Amino acid sequence: MSQVAFSSGLVPEQSGAAPGSRISSYVMSASPNQPVDSPFLAAANGHKLRHTPVWFMRQAGRSLPEYKAIRGSGSILEAIKQPVLSAEITLQPFLRYGVDAAVLYSDIVVPPHAVGFGIDVAPGTGPVAENAFRSPDDLKRLRPLEADDVSYVIETVKLLVAELPTSVPLLAFAGAPFTVASYLIEGRPSRTYQNTKRMIHLEPELWHQLMDRLVQHSVTFIDAQLSAGARAFQLFDSWAGSLSNADYREFVLPHSKKVFDQLRELHPEVGGIHFGIGCDHLLESMYEAGPKIMGLDWRTPIQSARQRMGADLIVQGNLDPALVLAGSQAALEGAEKVLDDNANHPGHIFNLGHGVDPTTDPAVLEDVVAFVHEKTRIEES
Repeated sequence: MSQVAFSSGLVPEQSGAAPGSRISSYVMSASPNQPVDSPFLAAANGHKLRHTPVWFMRQAGRSLPEYKAIRGSGSILEAIKQPVLSAEITLQPFLRYGVDAAVLYSDIVVPPHAVGFGIDVAPGTGPVAENAFRSPDDLKRLRPLEADDVSYVIETVKLLVAELPTSVPLLAFAGAPFTVASYLIEGRPSRTYQNTKRMIHLEPELWHQLMDRLVQHSVTFIDAQLSAGARAFQLFDSWAGSLSNADYREFVLPHSKKVFDQLRELHPEVGGIHFGIGCDHLLESMYEAGPKIMGLDWRTPIQSARQRMGADLIVQGNLDPALVLAGSQAALEGAEKVLDDNANHPGHIFNLGHGVDPTTDPAVLEDVVAFVHEKTRIEES
């Protein structure tokens, strides 16, 4: 591939880039000396700057034609190992939608894959481990994560930080210990989590050993991204909602709290988001783990969350992704209801209540971003 000079150095030009791709023209004009001026970071600290910030979980990926043009074939984990490709994919939604944050193109099973546990992401299925975690011997396959194991992720972060304007932070992320554990134990996505729950209740010592190891993975993975220049992070506990609150508090909360506590010690100024699906019954417990921002799915009203956890609660969310699939009119009506629910509280980061569906029309998300920005715009003095 040819080499083209960008502001951060030599970045290979992506062959087969989508027609009209703006990455090269954008990054050549980005100034590394721009002042920090971020609506996202302001909202993360309970303040409002210019407008309510917007980003979308899974904003980079299969819903974008420009993604399909450069992604290539094979596992997403192999694509993630290509820093220039990963950086390009991370930037695509920022360039198309004008979102207020970029989220690293990565996956929650990168750490166990990087240490050689034997897990991949199967197209159309999700994370699959041929030899699932079922015994103490399996801990040997899940050694502690070191930063060098994810050097390609660190390189991707550095490329992105050099190219993004300082008003648009890069978000780090990792899977929470429970959700990653469920993939390792079940060997694939599950609806019942029967093997996971069996280990929790019948082999609690092994369960806590596994969770401690995954705490180390989460902290090391997020720390590597933040140390390379990411400025906020999200901990995805996507499937914690499958647990009762009693089980969550006994078997999960202590470990999730370790992740937030250790990252707070390492990066005291960085805000963390905690998010899961179907977790309304767990919200207080998940907040107790120590996030600065609570991510809400579409089932929990913002006002309800603030009544339960305090009027100053900073929230992220929570438009139902199905409304985006229904077209612009339904999506914009839903977005307006979310903004009304937030009642102009400065501590609000607009997002979907789950990730972008692969069949989403990108034009609808463009409309949502423009609507939220215009609807919440404040005049600068």
